[in-house]
Order: sequence, then C-alpha cells, then structure tokens
Amino acid sequence: MSKTQRTREICALAPIVPVLVVDDAAQARPLAEALVAGGLPALEVTLRTPAALDAIKAMSEVPGGVVGAGTLVTPDDVRAAKQAGALFGVSPGATDALIAACEAEGLPLLPGAATASEAMALLEKGYDMLKFFPAEASGGAPALKAIGAPLPQISFCPTGGVSPSNARDYLSLPNVICAGGSWVAPKQMVETGDWAGIETLACEASKLAD
Repeated sequence: MSKTQRTREICALAPIVPVLVVDDAAQARPLAEALVAGGLPALEVTLRTPAALDAIKAMSEVPGGVVGAGTLVTPDDVRAAKQAGALFGVSPGATDALIAACEAEGLPLLPGAATASEAMALLEKGYDMLKFFPAEASGGAPALKAIGAPLPQISFCPTGGVSPSNARDYLSLPNVICAGGSWVAPKQMVETGDWAGIETLACEASKLAD
C-alpha cells in the first residue's frame, strides 16, 4: 500500500506548487488568496523564517487552499508544522526519524531524493511520490527522465532551479506530476503587496502543463 496516496492527490491539484519563503505573517493570507485565485491551490511554506509557522496558520484558513510545510528536517519540525495546520509536509531528503514522525502525526510527506538509490530506499518504505531535489543541480530533466526509466512506479515533483523557462521540460516527463517553483511569488511583489501581479503569475503557471 502506497503511503503517498494523499501526497499524490495534492501534487495533482496543479502543475506548479509554489515554494514560499514568508518573512511577514501579515502577508501570508493575501499571498495565499492570490495564488489560489490564480489556480495554484497547493502551497508549500518553507520553515526557513521565524514567521513560517504563523504563515501556515494564516494560510490554512484560506478557502480552497491546501497548505503544506516545507524544509522539514527534524521530528520537531513535523510536530510544529502539524500543529500550525499544515496538511502535508515536504523535506529536502529523508531520514528514518523524519518519516516516523510524519507517520505518527498523520502528516502526508513528500520526501526528497536526488539519486536512484535514495528513490529505491523510499520506495521500499512505501513512498512512491517523491520530491526530486535539487532538480537542476542534480542534472535537471534529463537526469529525472533517466531515473524514471528503471523506476516507472515512482512519480516526482522536481524542485530547485525550476523556472518558467524549463518547467515544461520537467512537466512533459511521464514520471512528473507537478514541479515546485518560487517564481510565482517574487520577494519584491510580496513586499509591495502586488497580489494582482502574483495572481497573474499563478494563472500563467497553472497553464504550464497544457
């Protein structure tokens, strides 16, 4: 039985999952509203800033949004994310302790893998929906295509260096369900509150798989 059925469903909501670094929790709700309105309901808030957990709390109240926590590294991260209202978790890699914590908390996990061995180890544990990270630094779409040939039962969400110029290369692969990208919420637009501009970027990103 796949332990990633729910994660797979969330990844299938839109071709791009915004990877968000939120510095001010007051910006979280309007940011989420703009992205959801633009057609990107699955949102990954990275736990890289002091405001991240408050941002997850605020975004979890936005109708239509499915908010997750990114950069999960320790079991404490998992518990804090779940408590803040995260509906899924994303990690740069995977450890036994992290996986155990997600399973204990009932938090669907998108674990990171960059090699065939890492992907196979996660598959053994029941995880067949993985994050390919860091995507561009690990060889990009050609590398992910090559990994997919002997491991067709694993699907991926490439993240790290994905941009509007290369997103279609990833999304055209049979083993890619979605990709993670930060360009849909540029720091300057967030800081100036250009929510209409962010909604437009999200709308463009939502059509990348067409």
